[in-house]
Amino acid sequence: MAYKITDACVSCGACVGECPVGAIAEGDGIFVIDAGSCIDCGACMGACPTGAIEA
Repeated sequence: MAYKITDACVSCGACVGECPVGAIAEGDGIFVIDAGSCIDCGACMGACPTGAIEA
């Protein structure tokens, strides 16, 4: 199951550089994770300062 970003996202972009496969992009107001590209590594989750990323 791919990780997902919740509405707690403040669009800081801290997660983008942590994703080894480039699955995170800026969406409409918050960042989004492409479920088809996500490899479930969790690197983004640890980088998020607001805890907006869920498994």
